Parts: sequence; C-alpha cells; structure tokens
Amino acid sequence: MSTLTSQSTQPLGWGAKLRLVGADIKLAHSVFALPFALLAAFLVAPGDDAGIDWSRFGGMLTLVVGCMFFARTWAMVINRVADREIDAANPRTARRAFAAGALSGRDGLLVLAGSALAFVGVCAIYWLLYNNPWPTLLSWIVLAWIAFYSYTKRFTWLCHVFLGGALAVSPIAATIAVSADLVPPVSVLWLSLMVLLWVAGFDVIYALQDMDFDRQRGLRSIPARFGWRGAAWISRALHLGAVGALVVAWSVEPRFGWLFGAGLGIVVAVLAWEHAVLARRGRAGIPMAFFTLNGVVALALGAFGGADVLL
Repeated sequence: MSTLTSQSTQPLGWGAKLRLVGADIKLAHSVFALPFALLAAFLVAPGDDAGIDWSRFGGMLTLVVGCMFFARTWAMVINRVADREIDAANPRTARRAFAAGALSGRDGLLVLAGSALAFVGVCAIYWLLYNNPWPTLLSWIVLAWIAFYSYTKRFTWLCHVFLGGALAVSPIAATIAVSADLVPPVSVLWLSLMVLLWVAGFDVIYALQDMDFDRQRGLRSIPARFGWRGAAWISRALHLGAVGALVVAWSVEPRFGWLFGAGLGIVVAVLAWEHAVLARRGRAGIPMAFFTLNGVVALALGAFGGADVLL
C-alpha cells in the first residue's frame, strides 16, 4: 500500500505532463481549421502555368502546419488555464487536467511560453528562408487575437463569434505567409467569413450543454441568453450564412469548379443533418453534431477545394 501511495504522489515528469496537455486540449479538433489554412495556401502557391513550384511550396506548407499546431496549442491552453476554476465547478468539465489539479497554473504558463516562442520561431523561418517578414511581424498580434476568445464569455454572449473569428484568421494568415501579400484573394476572404459563421454556429450548439450552468454562474453565451430554442435557430441562421459565403467563394474563384461544388453540396447535407440530429436527439446528439459532422465539413471542403486547385 505504501508503495502505491508513494508512486501516486510522485510529481509528473514533463513527458507525462505534455501528454496530459495533449489529451486535455483535444488535438484531434485541429481538423476544424487546418484544412481551410491549407486550402488558402494552395490558392496562392508559388508557381506558373506549368504548375506549383513544389521545391518552394512544400517547405512553406510544412511551416503552415507547424504554425497551426503551435497557435492552437497556445489558444487552447490559455482557455484551460483561464477557465480552470469555472471548469472545476462544472460537472461536465471538472475532470479536465487543469480544473482537476493534475496540471498547475505554472505548468500551463510554461506550456504557453513554449508554444508562443515556437510559433514565433516557425514564423521567423519564413523571413529566413523566403524573405517574408510578415509572419514574424504579425505573430504576436495573431497570438493575442486567438487568446482573446477565452475571456469573452465573461462579458458578451457573442463569444461564439469571437471563437469563429479566432479560427477564421487561419486562411488569411496562411495566404500572407505563402504569398508575402497583406491583401488575400477575395475568395480567401469569403472562405474566412464562412469559417467564422460555421464555427460560431457549431459552438452555439456545443454551448447548449452548459446553458443552465452558464446562467447560474453569470456567464454569457447565446444559449444562456436566448434559451435552447432561440440558440438552435441562431445556429441555423449562422450556418445558412456560412453556406452563402461558400457559394460566393465558389463564384469568385475561377479555380473552384465542380469538385468544390461537390464539396459545397456535402457541406449543405452535413449541416442539415447536424441540425436534424440536434432537433431529434437533443442534448444526446451534441457530441455527434459538434465533432463528427463538423469534422466532415472541414475535411470535405479542404479535400475537394484542394483537388480543384491542383487539377
């Protein structure tokens, strides 16, 4: 018994702590934004009529993935550290590593420092290898923006829109990194608007789980403000707007053809299914509506849009 007790109270090494962080922030959820960043990068890929210059673009694309990884780690750990007391009081989130005390605030700050430095370091490689200073110069602004969402539910029920905006910056940032042009293509701006509205819409659905808790704690959210029925309709309206933004992106980007159109059709079908699942199953349908179906949306658009650009 004493051996078991001493083992259980031994401090965790950094390998174990990082595994806990990875599990806590759900790295699999990176699927929501990454395909859009990659698609935007393909739209401004270096090359000519003969095709993409892969000797240059391959390295750029790898750096985009690195930036996305470290930026998302930064944003999600800030969320967990900032909300650890709130999460500890919520039965749904009380087992999260920071809320449960498995990871300390100091651990979180060290991970945040490492993630921020790694993100800026990867951005600096664009300057070093591709003579593009913008990712480095804008890196701290990006980090500040994507961190801001974690505090918005303390003062506005539009917090879901701020989350959408945090993810929507990824296609724009990817085009600046690859092209060194501060003005992205119009199609990328419409893709970013789609991401903003789409993410805000499914985050409203996710927040339905905490509607009663948020009201008790005085936290702001669309479900807490408008109730289940009102939040469901707002989510539908946001997703309808997201589909409209996709249609415009399809119409203004000449390289988006029938494959992107097929991806758009899949998005419409999946979003309709998502809301049907929510209407039919209620709270029990939220995990499927939040992760599985929205993962399909991101992967379908990224894959079909990328294929259209390449072909």
